[in-house]
Amino acid sequence: MLTSMTGFGRGEHTGEFGISVTAEIRSVNSRFLETSVRLPRTMSEREFEVREIIRKGLGRGKINLNVTITSGDDAASVALTVNEVAARGYFLLLDKLRTVAGVTAEITLRDLTSFNDVFISDGAGTDRAVEEWNVVQESIRKAIDSLNGMRQQEGAELEKDFRNRIANLESIVTAVEQQSKDAAKDEYTALKQRVAELIGDSAVLNSERLELEIALLAERLDITEEIVRFRSHIKFFLEALESKEPSGRKLNFLLQEMNREINTMGSKSTNAAIAHVVVGAKEEMEKIREQVQNIE
Repeated sequence: MLTSMTGFGRGEHTGEFGISVTAEIRSVNSRFLETSVRLPRTMSEREFEVREIIRKGLGRGKINLNVTITSGDDAASVALTVNEVAARGYFLLLDKLRTVAGVTAEITLRDLTSFNDVFISDGAGTDRAVEEWNVVQESIRKAIDSLNGMRQQEGAELEKDFRNRIANLESIVTAVEQQSKDAAKDEYTALKQRVAELIGDSAVLNSERLELEIALLAERLDITEEIVRFRSHIKFFLEALESKEPSGRKLNFLLQEMNREINTMGSKSTNAAIAHVVVGAKEEMEKIREQVQNIE
């Protein structure tokens, strides 16, 4: 089953102490797993663990996670306390900086609270801090599950589109194969006619030499190998759609190989009808390529 890299997920969970957490996660396509995390101040030290939760739940994509914590109306229950030593130290540093820079503005609480370690976890609130972290984890997991559900639904729709376009490509290659069968014969007739017109008497033509030249020409025009390889790539492409493993990179590689074969078919052929069909095939593959970039 294919999984898209685009989607949105939301997770909510409520625990003890009136703690309620909402996690929202968004994902767009990316070559690798890129994560951007926004956490409340009380969770800043948990960022690495949050990234690990994301890494275990998602394979590829550019991920943005936003976590909001609501603790009810009891402000006294917040499991933080003032780091008095750090607060005094930062105040003295700011005061010295103000003197050195010749700034007359007053030092405000906003200036001091811009430093992360002015507030530290309150030992008395250990139980509450543990509960808060548990609720945050559960909310993030719910958001990831919601995101994965949406990504799988979009992947299923993309798979339907891929199968339809691959069926079109199979029809196109069949048409190219049928049209190419008569290409050598047509080239033989046209070449013989041109040579006869140039020398004015077809009786003096060296039939053996002409047959040899036509045989060499037919070999250069033959696209049987390209057709066989193209159909082989289609087979592997369809198998990759069935794979339970992430197949975005494999699909992209197979599409590049298919494009290489169809380009060779077009360059070998001198038949206008075949050239026109090849253009149609390249247009189909370009549409597939755009969508494959979004597959995990």
